[in-house]
Amino acid sequence: MSLGHTMGLLRHPDEEWESIRQDSESVSGLYFRHILIFALIPAAAGFYGTTQVGWQIGDGQVIKLTFASALQLCALFYAAMLAGIYIIGRFIDFFAATYGVREDNPKGVTLAAYTATPVFLLGIIAAYPNVWVNMLVGLLAVAYSVYLLYEGLPILMKIPAERGFMFASSVLTVGLVMLVALLAISVVIWSVGIGPVYVS
Repeated sequence: MSLGHTMGLLRHPDEEWESIRQDSESVSGLYFRHILIFALIPAAAGFYGTTQVGWQIGDGQVIKLTFASALQLCALFYAAMLAGIYIIGRFIDFFAATYGVREDNPKGVTLAAYTATPVFLLGIIAAYPNVWVNMLVGLLAVAYSVYLLYEGLPILMKIPAERGFMFASSVLTVGLVMLVALLAISVVIWSVGIGPVYVS
Protein backbone atom coordinates (compact mmCIF):
# COMPACT_ATOMS: atom_id res chain seq x y z
CA MET A 1 0.00 0.00 0.00
CA SER A 2 3.01 2.29 0.43
CA LEU A 3 3.36 3.02 -3.30
CA GLY A 4 -0.36 3.74 -3.52
CA HIS A 5 -0.10 6.22 -0.66
CA THR A 6 2.90 7.84 -2.31
CA MET A 7 1.11 8.40 -5.60
CA GLY A 8 -2.01 9.52 -3.74
CA LEU A 9 -0.08 12.17 -1.81
CA LEU A 10 1.14 13.60 -5.11
CA ARG A 11 -2.31 13.63 -6.74
CA HIS A 12 -4.86 14.19 -3.95
CA PRO A 13 -3.08 14.68 -0.59
CA ASP A 14 -6.15 15.40 1.57
CA GLU A 15 -7.92 12.17 0.64
CA GLU A 16 -4.69 10.19 0.91
CA TRP A 17 -3.93 11.46 4.42
CA GLU A 18 -7.38 10.22 5.44
CA SER A 19 -6.55 6.85 3.93
CA ILE A 20 -3.18 6.74 5.71
CA ARG A 21 -4.96 7.54 8.97
CA GLN A 22 -7.11 4.42 8.59
CA ASP A 23 -4.02 2.19 8.27
CA SER A 24 -2.61 0.52 11.35
CA GLU A 25 0.86 -0.12 9.97
CA SER A 26 3.60 -0.67 12.54
CA VAL A 27 6.80 1.40 12.53
CA SER A 28 8.83 -1.65 11.44
CA GLY A 29 6.36 -2.36 8.63
CA LEU A 30 6.56 1.25 7.49
CA TYR A 31 10.34 1.08 7.42
CA PHE A 32 10.44 -2.16 5.41
CA ARG A 33 7.72 -1.19 2.93
CA HIS A 34 8.44 2.49 2.51
CA ILE A 35 11.32 4.26 4.25
CA LEU A 36 14.17 1.80 3.52
CA ILE A 37 13.22 1.76 -0.17
CA PHE A 38 12.49 5.43 -0.81
CA ALA A 39 15.45 6.75 1.22
CA LEU A 40 17.69 4.64 -1.01
CA ILE A 41 16.78 6.78 -4.06
CA PRO A 42 18.80 9.92 -3.18
CA ALA A 43 21.63 7.87 -1.68
CA ALA A 44 22.02 5.67 -4.77
CA ALA A 45 21.58 8.63 -7.13
CA GLY A 46 24.23 10.56 -5.21
CA PHE A 47 26.62 7.62 -5.43
CA TYR A 48 26.13 7.36 -9.20
CA GLY A 49 26.38 11.10 -9.74
CA THR A 50 29.56 11.61 -7.75
CA THR A 51 31.41 8.57 -9.16
CA GLN A 52 30.19 8.36 -12.76
CA VAL A 53 29.11 11.88 -13.78
CA GLY A 54 30.97 14.23 -11.48
CA TRP A 55 30.32 17.93 -11.00
CA GLN A 56 31.90 21.03 -12.41
CA ILE A 57 32.14 24.59 -11.13
CA GLY A 58 32.25 27.12 -13.96
CA ASP A 59 34.76 26.09 -16.58
CA GLY A 60 36.82 24.05 -14.13
CA GLN A 61 37.56 20.38 -14.45
CA VAL A 62 35.00 17.68 -13.70
CA ILE A 63 35.37 16.44 -10.12
CA LYS A 64 34.53 12.89 -9.11
CA LEU A 65 34.80 10.90 -5.89
CA THR A 66 36.54 7.57 -5.58
CA PHE A 67 34.28 4.51 -5.37
CA ALA A 68 35.19 3.82 -1.73
CA SER A 69 34.76 7.44 -0.62
CA ALA A 70 31.40 7.85 -2.36
CA LEU A 71 30.15 4.54 -0.96
CA GLN A 72 31.15 5.54 2.56
CA LEU A 73 29.57 9.01 2.37
CA CYS A 74 26.36 7.79 0.71
CA ALA A 75 26.00 5.03 3.31
CA LEU A 76 26.33 7.63 6.09
CA PHE A 77 23.79 9.85 4.32
CA TYR A 78 21.38 6.92 4.00
CA ALA A 79 21.76 6.04 7.68
CA ALA A 80 21.22 9.71 8.63
CA MET A 81 17.95 9.79 6.67
CA LEU A 82 16.69 6.60 8.32
CA ALA A 83 17.59 7.86 11.79
CA GLY A 84 16.24 11.35 11.06
CA ILE A 85 12.79 10.07 10.12
CA TYR A 86 12.59 8.04 13.33
CA ILE A 87 13.81 10.87 15.58
CA ILE A 88 11.44 13.46 14.09
CA GLY A 89 8.61 10.92 14.32
CA ARG A 90 9.28 10.41 18.01
CA PHE A 91 9.40 14.16 18.57
CA ILE A 92 5.98 14.38 16.91
CA ASP A 93 4.63 11.70 19.26
CA PHE A 94 6.19 13.50 22.22
CA PHE A 95 4.58 16.83 21.26
CA ALA A 96 1.22 15.26 20.43
CA ALA A 97 -0.25 15.43 23.94
CA THR A 98 0.58 19.13 24.17
CA TYR A 99 -1.62 19.80 21.15
CA GLY A 100 -4.52 17.71 22.35
CA VAL A 101 -3.92 14.60 20.27
CA ARG A 102 -5.57 11.50 21.70
CA GLU A 103 -4.13 8.49 19.88
CA ASP A 104 -3.70 4.91 21.03
CA ASN A 105 -1.54 4.23 17.98
CA PRO A 106 1.14 6.98 17.66
CA LYS A 107 1.52 8.22 14.08
CA GLY A 108 4.58 10.43 14.35
CA VAL A 109 6.90 8.23 12.29
CA THR A 110 4.15 7.75 9.71
CA LEU A 111 3.75 11.52 9.35
CA ALA A 112 7.52 12.06 9.13
CA ALA A 113 7.97 9.30 6.55
CA TYR A 114 5.23 10.33 4.16
CA THR A 115 6.03 14.03 4.53
CA ALA A 116 9.63 13.33 3.47
CA THR A 117 8.55 11.33 0.40
CA PRO A 118 8.87 14.21 -2.13
CA VAL A 119 12.45 14.78 -0.96
CA PHE A 120 13.19 11.08 -1.38
CA LEU A 121 11.64 10.91 -4.86
CA LEU A 122 13.19 14.08 -6.24
CA GLY A 123 16.51 13.05 -4.71
CA ILE A 124 17.02 11.13 -7.96
CA ILE A 125 18.29 14.42 -9.41
CA ALA A 126 21.52 13.78 -7.47
CA ALA A 127 22.44 11.45 -10.34
CA TYR A 128 23.11 14.68 -12.27
CA PRO A 129 25.18 16.67 -9.76
CA ASN A 130 24.73 20.17 -11.14
CA VAL A 131 24.70 22.62 -8.22
CA TRP A 132 21.96 24.94 -9.56
CA VAL A 133 19.69 22.16 -10.84
CA ASN A 134 20.03 20.27 -7.56
CA MET A 135 19.29 23.40 -5.52
CA LEU A 136 16.19 24.23 -7.57
CA VAL A 137 14.78 20.70 -7.46
CA GLY A 138 15.69 20.41 -3.77
CA LEU A 139 13.79 23.60 -2.96
CA LEU A 140 10.73 22.33 -4.85
CA ALA A 141 10.88 19.01 -2.99
CA VAL A 142 11.22 20.69 0.41
CA ALA A 143 8.40 23.12 -0.41
CA TYR A 144 6.04 20.25 -1.26
CA SER A 145 7.10 18.35 1.85
CA VAL A 146 6.30 21.39 4.00
CA TYR A 147 2.92 21.66 2.25
CA LEU A 148 2.22 17.99 3.01
CA LEU A 149 3.19 18.54 6.65
CA TYR A 150 0.81 21.47 7.15
CA GLU A 151 -1.96 19.81 5.15
CA GLY A 152 -1.62 16.33 6.59
CA LEU A 153 -0.87 16.82 10.27
CA PRO A 154 -4.39 17.99 11.30
CA ILE A 155 -5.93 15.15 9.28
CA LEU A 156 -3.61 12.43 10.55
CA MET A 157 -3.75 13.60 14.16
CA LYS A 158 -7.46 14.46 13.98
CA ILE A 159 -7.16 17.92 15.52
CA PRO A 160 -8.53 21.34 14.46
CA ALA A 161 -6.68 23.07 11.60
CA GLU A 162 -5.55 26.04 13.71
CA ARG A 163 -4.02 23.74 16.34
CA GLY A 164 -2.54 21.63 13.56
CA PHE A 165 -0.84 24.73 12.13
CA MET A 166 0.95 25.41 15.42
CA PHE A 167 1.85 21.72 15.78
CA ALA A 168 3.23 21.57 12.23
CA SER A 169 5.27 24.73 12.86
CA SER A 170 6.81 23.06 15.93
CA VAL A 171 7.69 19.98 13.86
CA LEU A 172 9.23 22.17 11.16
CA THR A 173 11.36 23.91 13.79
CA VAL A 174 12.61 20.56 15.09
CA GLY A 175 13.45 19.54 11.52
CA LEU A 176 15.49 22.71 10.96
CA VAL A 177 17.35 22.23 14.25
CA MET A 178 18.14 18.64 13.24
CA LEU A 179 19.44 19.87 9.87
CA VAL A 180 21.83 22.28 11.58
CA ALA A 181 22.93 19.50 13.96
CA LEU A 182 23.53 17.19 10.99
CA LEU A 183 25.72 19.81 9.32
CA ALA A 184 27.72 20.20 12.54
CA ILE A 185 28.13 16.43 12.83
CA SER A 186 29.29 16.32 9.20
CA VAL A 187 32.04 18.83 9.98
CA VAL A 188 33.16 16.70 12.94
CA ILE A 189 33.15 13.53 10.83
CA TRP A 190 35.20 15.22 8.11
CA SER A 191 37.68 16.47 10.71
CA VAL A 192 38.43 12.90 11.82
CA GLY A 193 39.27 11.81 8.30
CA ILE A 194 35.95 10.49 6.96
CA GLY A 195 35.62 13.01 4.15
CA PRO A 196 35.47 13.02 0.36
CA VAL A 197 38.40 11.58 -1.56
CA TYR A 198 38.60 12.85 -5.11
CA VAL A 199 39.70 10.99 -8.22
CA SER A 200 43.07 12.41 -9.15
